[in-house]
Amino acid sequence: MTIEATTEQATPTRVEPATPVHPKAPSVHMRALITWLAIFPLVSIGMLLLGPIMEPLHPVLRALMLTALVVPAAVYVVVPRLMAGHGALSRKAAERSSQRAARRSA
Repeated sequence: MTIEATTEQATPTRVEPATPVHPKAPSVHMRALITWLAIFPLVSIGMLLLGPIMEPLHPVLRALMLTALVVPAAVYVVVPRLMAGHGALSRKAAERSSQRAARRSA
């Protein structure tokens, strides 16, 4: 059994990014705010709509039913859309900032 060693080495090529660098991920504080912005309206609407129906139930069962509806709606629908909106706003802000810096240096 012989092992052949190759002496060829791949030369690294530098590729310039075609698009600007993405802004950093939102901070934990911003993610908490975004999550709150998703949860609060869903809980409020759920309480208004389901409150009269669930009034005779035990409070723990009411909370269980409400969170069973609110949490999936927030996690799968509302929070991703809010995060996408935040990302779009962050990208626009980063682009404006880089344009201002380019104008200052020119």
